[in-house]
Amino acid sequence: MSELSKERYTEEQRIKGVIKEIKLKENELFAKSSGLKESVIDLRKGFWEDVTVNIEDPDDAIETEASIKQQAELLIERERTHGHISEELKTLDRLKESPYFARIDFKEDTGSLNEKIYIGMASFMDQDEENFLIYDWRAPISSLYYDHSPGKAAYQTTEDTITGDMTLKRQFIIKQGELKGMFDTGVTIGDSLLQQALGNNASTTMKSIVATIQKEQNKIIRNEQSRQLIVQGVAGSGKTSAVMQRIAYLMYRYRGELESSQMMMFSPNPLFSSYISNVLPELGEANIEQSTFADFLQERLGEELQIESPFKQTEYVLSEKEDKEYSARRENIQYKSSLEFKTLIDTFVKSLTKEGIQFRNITLRKRVLISKEDIAQYFYSMDDIVSLPNRMENTLKWLLKQIEKHQEIEKNKDWVMRQVELMDREDYLDAYYKSQEGEEVDSSIEEEVLREKAVNRIFSSIKTRISDYAFVNVLATYRKLFKDLKLEKEPAYWKSICQLTEENLARKKLLWEDATPFSYFKDRLIGATEDRSLRYLFIDESQDYTLFQFAYINFLFPYTRMTLLGDINQAIYSYASKENPLLSSNLENAERITLNKSYRSTKQIVEFTRYFAPGKEKIIPFNRKGSKPQLITRAEENLLGAIQHQIDTLTKNGHESIAIICKTMEETNKLYNGLKGNKPIHLIHEETYMFQKGVVILPVYLAKGIEFDAVIIPDASNDMYGEDTDQTLFYTACTRAMHELVIVIDGEKSRFIEMVPHEKYIEV
Repeated sequence: MSELSKERYTEEQRIKGVIKEIKLKENELFAKSSGLKESVIDLRKGFWEDVTVNIEDPDDAIETEASIKQQAELLIERERTHGHISEELKTLDRLKESPYFARIDFKEDTGSLNEKIYIGMASFMDQDEENFLIYDWRAPISSLYYDHSPGKAAYQTTEDTITGDMTLKRQFIIKQGELKGMFDTGVTIGDSLLQQALGNNASTTMKSIVATIQKEQNKIIRNEQSRQLIVQGVAGSGKTSAVMQRIAYLMYRYRGELESSQMMMFSPNPLFSSYISNVLPELGEANIEQSTFADFLQERLGEELQIESPFKQTEYVLSEKEDKEYSARRENIQYKSSLEFKTLIDTFVKSLTKEGIQFRNITLRKRVLISKEDIAQYFYSMDDIVSLPNRMENTLKWLLKQIEKHQEIEKNKDWVMRQVELMDREDYLDAYYKSQEGEEVDSSIEEEVLREKAVNRIFSSIKTRISDYAFVNVLATYRKLFKDLKLEKEPAYWKSICQLTEENLARKKLLWEDATPFSYFKDRLIGATEDRSLRYLFIDESQDYTLFQFAYINFLFPYTRMTLLGDINQAIYSYASKENPLLSSNLENAERITLNKSYRSTKQIVEFTRYFAPGKEKIIPFNRKGSKPQLITRAEENLLGAIQHQIDTLTKNGHESIAIICKTMEETNKLYNGLKGNKPIHLIHEETYMFQKGVVILPVYLAKGIEFDAVIIPDASNDMYGEDTDQTLFYTACTRAMHELVIVIDGEKSRFIEMVPHEKYIEV
């Protein structure tokens, strides 16, 4: 037997031994879990039987409370333990399939042992709980695998730096408990392992990459110092995957200190949120809150105002160039995305300390209880030194006191008895019993109780609205910015901007470019509670955020550590901002990490797309070979037939996910209606929440962050992709393809294709 065969046999035997240990642990936990489950059921059934209930005597009442508390705590503890065991069983089930993916042999400078360290998805110890059979990939010692080649190496613990020699780095492919491949390597990830991982078909959900994390990705994952970490990563560089592993690492590193509820991610759309939703559970961690920034703003502003989605804004910019208000709208978008407009709002808010805030009457049954004039008078009677939010809070407290006085007055009026007549039988019984409690029966008490109940219910809604600051007419006050504010120097198109804004605000509609400024204005006026509970915020596709949006996020989360990831080459909302936020000087103190290597697409696709990548970074393809992109010239009348033929060909080639990526939703709908009768095609729109395999059709701005086995661009003519702002859209569409890219052209080809040497593609 050769030395290599002996090594492989030894490793196979170890895998069998570890799986045997896992099964023993599994059986042990199953037995414990079953006993706990029965215990929980028995506790629930006999809960009240084990509690002595006596509330008549004060001492007995205290004893009863203590008894209930004791039983409840016992039940909670058993349920918690059962939950922990269930999670541990899930982890063991995953480890049975593939216990680990790597081994490193490491000899510390201060020690004599050459320790064999096996690295997997989770830690696992032997039966005696003395030795690690598997180390969690997030453990400090595991960083040796990601950061070093054999030779001198070091890793950082919470207290010290451990140095030594790495004498072996080995990678495994283990499936269903069997060793399928084994590679000794001098680099972090051997080509064989990575080639196999990248050569598979695209999945409907993002998968964990812990076995194939690269050194530069590991810097993102294990970064603990930076308050703001900016990751500029080219298409397919694994930035989103790395940030998901970063979340898992932080939850492991700060176990017991950091909860999933203290972390949040802004993702580009609901489809993308669904796409990445499986990564953390796969790693044995709870999912964190995910939201789009649009949904986040809508939740802050409530349902009173309708917010245009960013996709509707994009669709307008791309499709409505003949609209008479188009130029004004473009200027509106540019200006309201800028820090210049934020400064104007700050100036306007400062002017409101003297006068100008619009208030609402507080009414009851169409009668004014407290007039807006009285509210304004009280508000502006306070000293100018007091901030607007503090004055708002003082006014709120004053209003609640005034309402209490009105409630006492209203309680004895005739209208209250008409409300009493509408009350439930339970209310009448309650009032009756209270009237019987004294030594003498008093029917007037019954009426008093009923009046109190009726008026409380009416006034509780008024108090709730006051507590929600509904007495402030934020919208009317914001409108004054565009009607009454006199500017020494007006921005370009200011009159058109004011008119466009006024027309939409009058319909209680916020254009997307107004959503952030209005939310910021409201918080400056009424006060925004700084969210100290949120410790980590992750923003994906951050190149599509404006400078104003970033400033607002920092305003809301001043103490939160942020990870911003994006790609300036894919800035599909570039029309909104002249300066890309990822490169903004406002973030100059942040730590920046650049990922230049693209792993998603084949070398041939990367070498085609990098010629028209808008940014200046050098894009390095991973050496995974495939076919060159195809350019197919067809007359318009043959377009549907040409696309259907390509779908058939790509399906025969074994591709399970094929995307037809259009420029706009208008183009998407038109093409979908022409194709849908032939074969099943899934239409993806902005409210699509699940990604399906098969053939999908969608606009490019909904394809952000997702990958497909094959991509068809149905119209890459210069008429479709010819303007400067189209470059990022075309690049984004092409870089969604993992294995094959097909581009259909009717007429003159896009000028971006003309940037590519002819030998980089096949023209049919």
